[in-house]
Amino acid sequence: MKIRFDTVRVAAGLLERAKAKPGIRTAVVHPCSADALGGAIEAAGLGLIEPILVGPEAKIRETAEAAHLSVAGFRIVDAPHSHAAAALSMELARTGEAQALMKGSLHTDELMGEVVKKENGLRTERRISHIFAMADDSYHKPFIITDAAINIAPDLMTKRDILQNAVDFLIGIADKPMTPKVAVLSAVETVNPSMVSTVDAACLSKMADRGQIQRALVDGPLAFDNAMSRDAARTKGIVSVVAGDADVLLMPDLESGNMLAKQLILLGGAVSAGLVLGARLPIILTSRSDGTASRIGSAALAVLMADAQANGRLGFTREG
Repeated sequence: MKIRFDTVRVAAGLLERAKAKPGIRTAVVHPCSADALGGAIEAAGLGLIEPILVGPEAKIRETAEAAHLSVAGFRIVDAPHSHAAAALSMELARTGEAQALMKGSLHTDELMGEVVKKENGLRTERRISHIFAMADDSYHKPFIITDAAINIAPDLMTKRDILQNAVDFLIGIADKPMTPKVAVLSAVETVNPSMVSTVDAACLSKMADRGQIQRALVDGPLAFDNAMSRDAARTKGIVSVVAGDADVLLMPDLESGNMLAKQLILLGGAVSAGLVLGARLPIILTSRSDGTASRIGSAALAVLMADAQANGRLGFTREG
C-alpha cells in the first residue's frame, strides 16, 4: 500500500521553517517576466528575501505595470540586457551586497556562465551542480532529483560530487539528524558494461562503502520503479535499504534528470524547487516556465541553505 502525504502541508512546513530565519539579500537576475518578478516580490512579502532587481529598469517597470505588481521600495540596478544583468549580479555577490542569486527570465547558460568564471569568486573546490527538490503525493516523503540543469554528461567523479552535494545539502538543512539514501539510477538493476550508467552506479555504491562518499547510504544501479517502490523491488528480488525509500535520485545525465522532473511536475502533479549547490552562496535556479509557487519554494530552500552555511552545517571551501 502506498503511503501518501499532503504536499501542501509539506510545503507549508518548509516555508514556516524558512520564515523563521533572517531574509537574505538576493540579486534577482533579469526579472523581466511576470512569473520571475512576481515570484521575487511574493518571496519578499513573506520575508524570505530582500530583492535587488538587476536588469533593464524600463522593462522591469513595464513588466510590473502589466502584471499589476508594485516594485516600490525595491532597489533596481539598471543593466541594458540579460548578459549585463548576469555580470552585474556576480559583482553584487562577489562584494557581499547580495547573499544569494535568483534566476529571472534568462537562459541558464547565460547565468551559470558568469557564476563559474574564476574572477567572480563564487566557485569552490566542489563541482557545481543542480537539484530539483520534489514533493509528490504518490511518494511518502520529499526527494531530490540531480542533476537536471548543469552537468550534461557527468563522468564518474563528477557524479560523485553531484551526489555528495545533494547529501550535504539535505543534512545541512534537516531539522533532525539523517543519513540520506541515494538511488543511482539507470534503466536496469544489473551491471552491464555496455551501459556506462550501470558501471558508474556500481562504482559509486562501492565508493560509499569505502568512505569516498560520506554520510550517505548509496545503492545502484536501480531502475526508477524499484528506487521508488518497495513492491517493485521485492518483485524483482532486490534487497536494499535504499529501494523504495530513496531521498536522492542520482540521474545518469542531464537529459534524463530534466525530463523526469518535468514529467512528474506536468503529468504527476508534483511540486518542485530548484537550487544550485557547490557555490559559495545559494543560487535559485528554476525553469523560465516555472510559476510563482516554485520560485517561492526555491527561495525558502535558499534561506535554509544560507542559514546552514552561516552556522557551519553546510560549507564549501573557496576554490584555491
